[in-house]
Amino acid sequence: MQSHYADRLDEAIRRKRTPALVGIDPRLDQLPAEILQRAERAGGSRDEVAAAAFDEFCGRLIDVVSGLVPAVKPQAAFFEQYGPAGTAVLARVIRRARDAGLIVICDAKRGDIGSTAEAYAQAYLAGADPDAAPWAADALTVNPFLGQDTLEPFVEVASRRGAGLYVLVRTSNPGAGTLQDLVADERPIYRHTARMVEELASASAGQSGWGAVGAVVGATYPRELAELREVMPSVSLLVPGYGSQGAGAADVAAAFNPDGLGAVVNSSRGINFAYRREPFAEEFGETRWEDAVQAATVQMIADLAEATPAGTLR
Repeated sequence: MQSHYADRLDEAIRRKRTPALVGIDPRLDQLPAEILQRAERAGGSRDEVAAAAFDEFCGRLIDVVSGLVPAVKPQAAFFEQYGPAGTAVLARVIRRARDAGLIVICDAKRGDIGSTAEAYAQAYLAGADPDAAPWAADALTVNPFLGQDTLEPFVEVASRRGAGLYVLVRTSNPGAGTLQDLVADERPIYRHTARMVEELASASAGQSGWGAVGAVVGATYPRELAELREVMPSVSLLVPGYGSQGAGAADVAAAFNPDGLGAVVNSSRGINFAYRREPFAEEFGETRWEDAVQAATVQMIADLAEATPAGTLR
């Protein structure tokens, strides 16, 4: 297997023939009742009960999607809110996903100066060897707001370990433009960030041509997505916003090269809790929530294949 992150990701996408990425966002108030009740019967503090419920739910979710998609993206905040018990489960979820053959992108949006940035990188970026970091992720999302020097420690660790980074460039939230659209030197801030990311990516490219440094670019802004795909030719994209945030498969088409590579498209709530929305609620209900997860994932894969160059992977 390749050790460079982008090469490993491309290999996984080709093997599964889809760029679909399943976010893992456990929310206590949306878990199936039988999982929560089982955790409550086991006893413990509020945090321990939540952690036990997350452990079971995420493990079963991984079992369902591992044969369908190349990668998953656990959101660290949902685990961290339950303290040490929650972060211990995050570590187990990451290892379980990797043991299942999945690429794991930990969505923690870390970013700080100097040795602090290096410490974050050492903690999360295991890369090709799951034993290289406590939270054994293949890749990590990072925040560039403090400047390029704060990204360099992450890049150094990622390059050394065969890990990846996804830098926030144009995010999917409604208020993204408050700062990202501000103009400096006749260009919006997100374009300046994109130039920085492209430079870091081109200097860390693998055999695939993609760098170890990727970018987060939201599907909810299709025009900017097309623009940024063009100006970041060495950068693999992580595209949030599909599904529950309102973007459809056609909105993400510009993220890909003609060969169907160059991006992964995330869906979290729409898959995690598919049993709570139609048509899956009526067809499966809560007692068959895993079947709903599978059906929603298959539907996403089909949508991307039909409306984007990802169809060439099939």
